[in-house]
Amino acid sequence: MPKIEVNEAAFFSLAGQSWDSSEALEAALTSAKAELDEAADTSLPAAERTLKIELNDTNRPDLWSTAGCARALRIYAERRAPHYAFFSTKDRPQKASRAVIVEQSVKAARPYLAGFIARGKAITDASLKDMIQSQEKLAWNFGRKRRTVSMGIYRTSLITWPIIYRGVDPDSASFVPLQFDRPLTLRQILAEHPKGREYGWILEHEKLHPLLIDSRGGILSYPPIINSEDIGAVQTGDTEVFVELTGSELEAVVLSASIMACDLADQGYEIEPVEIRYEYDTGFGKSYVTPYFFQGSVFCSLARVEKFLGIALSAEECLAALAGTGCHAEAVSGTERGSSEKTPGLLVTPAEYRNDFLHAADIVEEIAIGRGLASFEPARPSEATIGRLLPVTLFSRNIKEIWIGLGYQEMIYNYLGSRRDLVERMCGGGEKIVQIANPMTENYEFVRDSILASLLASEAVSAHAVYPHKLFEIGKIAYKNDAENYGVSTRHYLGALHAAETANYNTMAAEIQTFFYYVNRAYTLSESEDGRFIPGRAAEIVYNGVRIGVFGEVHPAVLEQWDITTPCAAVELDVELLLG
Repeated sequence: MPKIEVNEAAFFSLAGQSWDSSEALEAALTSAKAELDEAADTSLPAAERTLKIELNDTNRPDLWSTAGCARALRIYAERRAPHYAFFSTKDRPQKASRAVIVEQSVKAARPYLAGFIARGKAITDASLKDMIQSQEKLAWNFGRKRRTVSMGIYRTSLITWPIIYRGVDPDSASFVPLQFDRPLTLRQILAEHPKGREYGWILEHEKLHPLLIDSRGGILSYPPIINSEDIGAVQTGDTEVFVELTGSELEAVVLSASIMACDLADQGYEIEPVEIRYEYDTGFGKSYVTPYFFQGSVFCSLARVEKFLGIALSAEECLAALAGTGCHAEAVSGTERGSSEKTPGLLVTPAEYRNDFLHAADIVEEIAIGRGLASFEPARPSEATIGRLLPVTLFSRNIKEIWIGLGYQEMIYNYLGSRRDLVERMCGGGEKIVQIANPMTENYEFVRDSILASLLASEAVSAHAVYPHKLFEIGKIAYKNDAENYGVSTRHYLGALHAAETANYNTMAAEIQTFFYYVNRAYTLSESEDGRFIPGRAAEIVYNGVRIGVFGEVHPAVLEQWDITTPCAAVELDVELLLG
């Protein structure tokens, strides 16, 4: 979980209150889903004391800073959300006297940008450290190690507007990067600069690399690697800075800019919007002014609030609770997903620095936090129940014993994975795969829709082990299904993989026949067109007239994607359909 280090005096000032003891502060931090990791050293002068706070919600990057965490505590205490007048919306853009031009040449490498100007207050050593901490937390955690979001801060007194964001040949452009006293080409920066060696993997395969320059040709930075030594070297005493964020995901970039703008506004800076003009279309059009508010509203019925919290709350009580979390809400009649009937409820819009409302359940959680977790009286269960295993669990245990008896080794895998592993390496189109809306890392961005990718991932790193390799897993998969209430089906699946020079359709067909004998089920086979297998060397498994799985020889194109050189045969089937 993210941890931040904050100056105690600055934190208390931004929170609008102070706490006499660590216990009192610990209790207050629950409203921000946080806890005190380390109390301040009281032997130090008050201005030098620091607190270490651990944030327990990876979906709330707005809390990963001194101003953001303090804001949550202040809103909870005052029941009043701050107003930020500098935000643009699709229908009401702010006026911007300065602009950044994003050229077509940068689209392939790093296509999106957002930015603003902060002025009116001299940057101190403490505030500069806090900016750097916020920059690092956003870029490392939320920005997936700078791949999807990175941030730069620049001295506007040295910038000639407009700024140009373009793609360049990494061998033709050069500048003096931070911490160096000589110019390097972009390719040399990747090889010689510490930040280039750390983050060069993001750009090393791109033909053109992104560069941020002003209209005189002065270089601001080489996103997301390093700033320049002059324009990009912010110093204490500067009273006006340009903050920019670039990345590969538009909403993440724009949201990060909003978070930084709100943080600096809370600290007393005046925020001036900047227009971003593209030579290509984006999800927000070819031009928008940032900070930009794009988040949508979510409806939650009062019936759902009662169902989830166990108590009936009126619309007024819910609105009062939501006021303690900074959400904008109104009482309305609406429809929830999966229903056509209107019902009394709440239409909730997140604060400008948040984009974590995906479902009505998120609104209920906000109501619980805003009302105060201590306000809910504990209750004993009203019914006595006896725990038991589900039939599918008992059936799965029997299946495991059979496959272990066939010489297979059981594996347990993560249900989340990357697009590269779950889609590209499986030579699929990804039409039914479920994507996480706000993942913390690209390695866990998708919910797997097949167990075979997990098994192949193990085989890809097992070439040194003695053959044959026989692996299996029984676990969950998920895929898009419009017939389900929430558009997704979650199923219990079996997957097995046999890797050996002799592994083929016949060897796996024999395993399938043995398996069905021991589970006492009759099955038939039909021709399969599953692209993961070799045409003519695969078959669909049919039980009770329903297709429940597929098996065959894994296609060489799939094996090549995984760098597997040994023939593989595999099977995958729906355990729940087999159970009947």
